Amino acid sequence: MTHVTHLECSYTGERYEAGKVHGLSETGKPLLVRYDLESLANSITKDELAARTEGFWRYREFLPVTNAGNRVSLGEVVTPLIRMPHTKKSLGVSGEIIVKDEGRLPTGSFKARGLALAVSMAKEFGLDHLAMPTNGNAGAAMAAYASAAGIKTTIFCPDDTPAVNVEEIALQGGDVYRVNGLINDCGKIVAEGKEKAGWFDVSTLKEPYRIEGKKTMGLELAEQMGWELPDAIFYPTGGGTGLIGMWKAFDELEKIGWIGSKRPKMIAVQATGCAPIVKAWEQGEEHAPLWEGAWTAAAGIRVPVAVGDFLIIRAVNESDGFCVAVDEGKIFDARDRIAWEEGLLLCPEGAATYAAYEQSLADGKISNDARVVLFNCATGLKYSMPSVTKAVDRTKTVDYSQF
Repeated sequence: MTHVTHLECSYTGERYEAGKVHGLSETGKPLLVRYDLESLANSITKDELAARTEGFWRYREFLPVTNAGNRVSLGEVVTPLIRMPHTKKSLGVSGEIIVKDEGRLPTGSFKARGLALAVSMAKEFGLDHLAMPTNGNAGAAMAAYASAAGIKTTIFCPDDTPAVNVEEIALQGGDVYRVNGLINDCGKIVAEGKEKAGWFDVSTLKEPYRIEGKKTMGLELAEQMGWELPDAIFYPTGGGTGLIGMWKAFDELEKIGWIGSKRPKMIAVQATGCAPIVKAWEQGEEHAPLWEGAWTAAAGIRVPVAVGDFLIIRAVNESDGFCVAVDEGKIFDARDRIAWEEGLLLCPEGAATYAAYEQSLADGKISNDARVVLFNCATGLKYSMPSVTKAVDRTKTVDYSQF
């Protein structure tokens, strides 16, 4: 059963019929799934939810899949909230610093949430060929979930995508191609292939259901925190689906009476080498032009143009949040320090959120006593790490003074 009533253009409010295949709205903007929230509220209680164990599928009443047999699962878990006491002490803050570690999900990233829903809905609609552009983790998630559903996938990635990501996509059944360009160049190939190759475009926000999957981050966070939201959320922002999805989740939770009106500041984090959302927000604009010459080793936030730019910026503004760009060196310095201090291996995008938090403390944008959540969007094990050259020769006398 689903409580979906219709879909709605996020820009004009125009209604679209549920139960049909949709991409973007007629105005070229993302579609949002709308629910009968009164019916939803009557169908589930917090206590009933607490007794469930199926990862993000525990929130099935909040999701659009009609037939339970179409839910594609790879053993999802509720991702942990990890406190950082040593970092808190070294910074001298009184508030909590909490990492939500999405790297524990299938395929090692939060992309599992959005792609599980997109693939499940593709299965429900009988689609047999999906395509997408990716910087790595989204392609891996789509390949894995689509293979589990028996659906063909074709995936395009920038030619400098780390080999581990490309190989992961291929091994999990995706037909993957490197492209001599950035993710938006890959997206153009996918868009042109809709008619020529006959696939369905699962690009970020170009179908309605990845938002619904990412929405579960907000539902899960609220439940884990006892239905009391944090003061601020630092979110690594490329296409921004998760930030938009969480903002939608908080709205739905308030409307069914599960949380109050308090909202966290939504803080969109980008790298200085690719910061179109930050630039648009600073200029008071809702739309962000293409960022020329985009580059950052935090590939997940190397998105030069986002179709949901206005939705990201609206969520930031409505929450009294802000957008912030951090330097490349600070991203990797943050990654290294958190690994040493806390034993927590962040991905570069996740490390960017800590760098942004530290920068925002210094700038006075975040108070010393704020309870903040930093999203680590993938396991750090997928990314290159500093090389180790130290060795011990067992055939020689060991100089123990060196240790």
